[in-house]
Amino acid sequence: MILSLLLNLFRLLFLPFHALRWWRAAPRGGYVVLEIDGGVVDLPPPRRPWSLVRMLRPSSTPPPLSVERVREVAREIQKDGRVAGVLLQIGGVHGGAAALASLREVLLGLRASGKDVVAYLPMGADNQALMLASTARMVVLGPGTQVAALGYAAEGVYLRRAFEQVGVEPEVLARGEYKSAGEMLVRDGMSDAQREQSGALLDARYSDLVGAVAEGRKVDRATAARWIDDGPHGAARALEFGIVDAVAYEDELDGVIGSPPRVPWGRYAQARRALRFRPMLPRPILGVIEVHGAIVHKAPLTSGLTAALSRVMPGLVPGMVPGVSIPLASEERLVASLRAARQNARIRGVVLHIDSPGGSALASDRIHHEVLRLAEVKPVVAYMSNVAASGGYYIAAGAQAIVAQPQSITGSIGVVSARIAVGPLLERLGVSIDVLKRGARSDMLTATRKLDAEERAVMERELDAIYQTFLEVVARGRGRPVAEIEPLAGGRVYSGTEAHARGLIDKLGGFEVALEELRTRIGPPAAGLEPAIVRVSRYVPPPPQLPTPVPAVMELLGLRGGEKAAELVALVLHAGKERAMTWFPGAEG
Repeated sequence: MILSLLLNLFRLLFLPFHALRWWRAAPRGGYVVLEIDGGVVDLPPPRRPWSLVRMLRPSSTPPPLSVERVREVAREIQKDGRVAGVLLQIGGVHGGAAALASLREVLLGLRASGKDVVAYLPMGADNQALMLASTARMVVLGPGTQVAALGYAAEGVYLRRAFEQVGVEPEVLARGEYKSAGEMLVRDGMSDAQREQSGALLDARYSDLVGAVAEGRKVDRATAARWIDDGPHGAARALEFGIVDAVAYEDELDGVIGSPPRVPWGRYAQARRALRFRPMLPRPILGVIEVHGAIVHKAPLTSGLTAALSRVMPGLVPGMVPGVSIPLASEERLVASLRAARQNARIRGVVLHIDSPGGSALASDRIHHEVLRLAEVKPVVAYMSNVAASGGYYIAAGAQAIVAQPQSITGSIGVVSARIAVGPLLERLGVSIDVLKRGARSDMLTATRKLDAEERAVMERELDAIYQTFLEVVARGRGRPVAEIEPLAGGRVYSGTEAHARGLIDKLGGFEVALEELRTRIGPPAAGLEPAIVRVSRYVPPPPQLPTPVPAVMELLGLRGGEKAAELVALVLHAGKERAMTWFPGAEG
């Protein structure tokens, strides 16, 4: 309270200066410039603690653009009569489909409020850039660039023959015809089930792209589809067809859109924020708990590995932003956060913000248990961002309501176990294995041999039990009998639209819709409550420990020192220790 009082007095003292700063940051008839170049995520990333090392050697990777931060500033712009509109300067855009859909909603909201939106594409446009630019009244393209919105493709990498050549024997056990996580290890191509579910997701993504272009450029869907299928288009061709309205260098923009004053988005946001006073007393809030990344117990894979994965295999985890480290959803951190939210009287309800393809079945179950405990005393709503599949859906099933974007990927109600046996490889390398054991199955999980028939039967039995538990968890969460859930399971993934039609989620919409659902469940006192992220972390993950055969595998695969092989083998070996709920699709183009 004393700190808030001092800060408010300090702010009051400098109020004339801040008011002048705001006046200059919002010239009448001016445009606020929003640069979109890099990652796009729903929520702001956690702030890194201050350190001298950080000051002397700052990160070369800028933080991703947060949709919620953009939404906050957009609200200010809508109320600000001095601002005429927003100029979008769109470079390379990396983000999941749901996060981009949420950003589009914010930009469309600006248009609907009467503010002008102009998009400038100095580097051309791919699918994502054109999706965002389609919200604008006018689209200006840089000379010498292309509109290369070509649609979407799913590409699978299959390693069976490569493993066979080097003497590595993968084993995959799965429950669910569509549970395709291990296909890349034991097949040479897509199964019919994987082709079916991936095709349905591609249909949904392509339909969204066509619809956005058609709506934004005011043409019919057939014309928009033809533009996509006939691409890429050079600048002159794009202008001729009406895909863009003008072609100009940056210093020629004034001649195209006029010469209104322009203010950077960050400067405008800071000027508006400087006029706000801090509340004197702690206020109630809506808690937001992030379930982001693969679900693990204590994050045995470091954030550096997830960053490497996102660079070399960006399609491995949907929604993963290339080059941006995504935190793993560790059971310890999430359980601590959920318990803190349950005990904190200021937190009146919680939104679970889920962006996870799944992971450990045991960790998912324990997190789900804590969600149920929280839901006994406070409203809990799950919001599915880019992906909330398998273990991500398992956790969401504990919430009282589930909200997802139409583009979200969800479902994958199934279980898979994968392991690699390197016995033939070790033999080829001249490595002998001599086993001494007590207990008939004490070496069952060794990486040096495959399971025998009895051991495989035991693993199959355990998978059956976990799959049945998954079905029962979903049935309870959805208030439906298991017999109705089972036909929807089988490991199949759905778009948010498909999941809503099948009753696996309750509402379609973005994070704001989830917040409104939570406010409704809390009641009238929640009308003015704002969200705040709950982050409780008590665990620093150790560096990954890869088994000694891994370097040999990498070398024989011709990937000496390659990140891709190291991360792939590490993931498979980790998954082999227990049953996993996860979904690894083909890379999406």
